[in-house]
Amino acid sequence: MPTTEPKRVPDPGAARFPVVDPATGEAFDEAPDQQPDELDAVIDRAQRAWSGWRADPAARTTALRAAADAVAAAGEDLARSLTREQGKPLAESYAEVARTVARLRYFADLAPRNRPIDDGRPVRSEIRWRPLGPVAAIVPWNFPLQLAAAKFAPALAAGNTVVLKPSPFTPLATRMLGSVLAAVLPEDVLTVVTGREPLGARLVSHPGIRHVTFTGSVSTGRAVARAAAASLARVTLELGGNDAAVLLDDVDVERIADRLFWAAFRNCGQVCMAVKRLYVPVRLHADIVEALAQRAKTVAVGPGLDPATELGPLNNAPQLARVEELTRRALADGARAAAGGHRQDGPGYFFAPTVLVGVPPDSPVVTGEQFGPVLPVLPYRSLDEALKAANGTGFGLGGSVWGTDLDRAEAVADQLDCGTAWVNHHAELSLAQPFAGVKDSGVGVAGGPWGLYGNLRPFVVHRPPEA
Repeated sequence: MPTTEPKRVPDPGAARFPVVDPATGEAFDEAPDQQPDELDAVIDRAQRAWSGWRADPAARTTALRAAADAVAAAGEDLARSLTREQGKPLAESYAEVARTVARLRYFADLAPRNRPIDDGRPVRSEIRWRPLGPVAAIVPWNFPLQLAAAKFAPALAAGNTVVLKPSPFTPLATRMLGSVLAAVLPEDVLTVVTGREPLGARLVSHPGIRHVTFTGSVSTGRAVARAAAASLARVTLELGGNDAAVLLDDVDVERIADRLFWAAFRNCGQVCMAVKRLYVPVRLHADIVEALAQRAKTVAVGPGLDPATELGPLNNAPQLARVEELTRRALADGARAAAGGHRQDGPGYFFAPTVLVGVPPDSPVVTGEQFGPVLPVLPYRSLDEALKAANGTGFGLGGSVWGTDLDRAEAVADQLDCGTAWVNHHAELSLAQPFAGVKDSGVGVAGGPWGLYGNLRPFVVHRPPEA
């Protein structure tokens, strides 16, 4: 089975762009820099493939199960490619491949249900479900494979075809995934395109695309929505978060410290649902800071391919510069780094795991999304004050409450203005649950049956009663 190039190998003379290893900061490979005018042919083929793919649900189930098996078989190659271009520890890349497989298997066996309408009239009516057509899936660089599957698995299961565009920072593992899937799916049902802008802008505005599903920044999400509006394509937007964790006054610091640390720092903090702000009762503030700082100072930071590494680099130079600037500004405004606070010496995009105290509440590292290994820890005197602060940004993806009294913690979590709230853990999702944000964190729903129905439209059939 091929695992390095998709079915259609590009012309050797075609444009290409470099792919950088974030552990070294040096280019180690190239990817095709496909041009916007190439999309017409790609989307035309996806449109033609749609008629056959949509017509046979049983064949789709069989194909998606085979796709899951194929991805599992290619797991080692996919994981190593992912770590090389994304930076995360190899164990996390294996886990991402496993989640990609699980998502394919879940949606392979999920089918929409027709439903009769009983409204008291002497007419027999039924709601049926139809696919939308070609879907554009735009995927960021933090979880390239997992987020790709979160988009294409429900879209394909619903009977749509997909044109998938990964970030230009992480194109290689997705191209490899596309090659693996091309061996088991019908031709042109899933196509991977790679390239720099304006390729993505042209894809989401293309009149042949009927649904755009995008994960990325708020500003880019707004631009995607404007572009898709020209053809009235449906949009699903997951636009990041600034998740708050609120610790209650009965929390057991040592019991939760490890879970709390990794909720903030996993994947070098490059997780949309990571804890990005921590609100702690005044009397526990010093204990929490000490526990988190100790872990930040001792965690093994290094290249993701090193088996000893627990925390890899940031993915790219612009993100490193953003994290560095947010931290610098917070320190200039009076914050103190209990751990880290600086870029690490040497090659690559490494930033020391950072715990900040004394951060002004209006600092951009608190109000925005730092998306890196930096955690501001803010004291509070009353729970009302903490909840007001937790809910006081434009984001609303997730949040968590931590305490010993679970009933009380759940009651507090119910007051968080977000899409998902956790008690005593954070950023844990099941395949069967909906995933959505409020406010600037997004539009539409992914995950579970909601993700499937988001790729379908209702079709109602009326017929008269039997004579």
